[in-house]
Amino acid sequence: MNVTIIGTGYVGLVSGACFAEFGANVTCVDVDDRKVDSLNQGKIPIYEPGLNVLVSQNVEAKRLHFSRDFSAPVGEADLVFIAVGTPTRRGDGHADLSYVYEAARMIAPHLAGYTVIVDKSTVPVGTARQVRRIIQAENPSADFDVASNPEFLREGAAISDFMRPDRVVIGVESARAEALIRELYRPLNLIETPILATNLETAELVKYASNAFLATKISFINEMSVLCEAVGADVHAVAKGMGLDGRIGRKFLHVSPGYGGSCFPKDTLALVRTAQEHEVSCRIVEAVVEVNAAQKTRMVRKIRQALGGSETEKRLGVLGLTFKPETDDMREAPALVILPALLEKGARIYAHDPQGMAEAKKLLPKGIHYCNDIYETLVDADAVVLLTEWNAYRGLDLRRVLKTMRGNVFVDLRNVYEPTHMRKAGFAYFSVGRHSPAAR
Repeated sequence: MNVTIIGTGYVGLVSGACFAEFGANVTCVDVDDRKVDSLNQGKIPIYEPGLNVLVSQNVEAKRLHFSRDFSAPVGEADLVFIAVGTPTRRGDGHADLSYVYEAARMIAPHLAGYTVIVDKSTVPVGTARQVRRIIQAENPSADFDVASNPEFLREGAAISDFMRPDRVVIGVESARAEALIRELYRPLNLIETPILATNLETAELVKYASNAFLATKISFINEMSVLCEAVGADVHAVAKGMGLDGRIGRKFLHVSPGYGGSCFPKDTLALVRTAQEHEVSCRIVEAVVEVNAAQKTRMVRKIRQALGGSETEKRLGVLGLTFKPETDDMREAPALVILPALLEKGARIYAHDPQGMAEAKKLLPKGIHYCNDIYETLVDADAVVLLTEWNAYRGLDLRRVLKTMRGNVFVDLRNVYEPTHMRKAGFAYFSVGRHSPAAR
């Protein structure tokens, strides 16, 4: 089976490599010459555990190819997946579909024989029908169907999510298109992966509804953490008590400085805008967005309070910049809100991240010092601020940390450490949603 992927970003590259691993002949097409050249040289533009190995193995097996040319890959394809970016449109919160529609226009002239055009990008309800309209207008004689096949990939675990998914969702309008997509995913029959076939609109909405619900769980436990601090409760115990209920489940009930990344922020906003366009209330998701923004701002106040009320001229050793571990993605990371606010008030910030510093330098204001070594980051620090729970930060040599620092304040925004243990180690320890007095 010949598969063409339009776009070599996170979704396109992971999907292309995994489809090739399934045995398909895959060509990933991109208009970015430098990106295609880099991929053909074996250079992977994103950090995702295991992706470099998977790409190189399938390139060597001649099942995975990269090209700037649309004509041959599209003309020979049984399925063409559109996997381009759909960022939040500046000004109104809608998903920017210009890249999707441009991809449809570039595909249309090269279609030859029956082809299924599949939206893999996260797109609002109605996008697949717009893609159909564009292709029909550009190439009235084309024999094709459109379909929706949303991705459910977690950054840092994308390959396992693709190879062992909870479900595959396909939105189709013909038995012929459904059969072709099911054939592509046939290797998953061995692990009895459920495949849910729906209409186009349902498949498109499943993706947004899923992300909005997960974001709701995150914002809910973050809001509970504020109440826990006020009444003297422990948010970890609250989350555990909730999660043991099978109707709720424990996943995504982890307190944090707020969600970020490429999906939750833009997808919750896009869902709200879609509801507004159809004159439907979406108040829960609106509240989720507001709570998440407030949580990031609250973390600035928490750090300021831990420093005695002012961060001016205080040296901070910041551990972690990406929105989550095992990725170099800085999109909507809490660090992008928290660190500029501290810097503006006169804090001196020294930061470390195992994978995200190159991206951070592009997005954070000047004045932040980046360190290649964890303990170098903490030299003469008045406080440590743990922002991202990378494994490298979970087992710090606390004696060395305290000896390296000038002060003893440790602000743990991911609750990696236990308060009692940290106090015994000599730290003035501050965490989220745990009302335990910090010892000085």
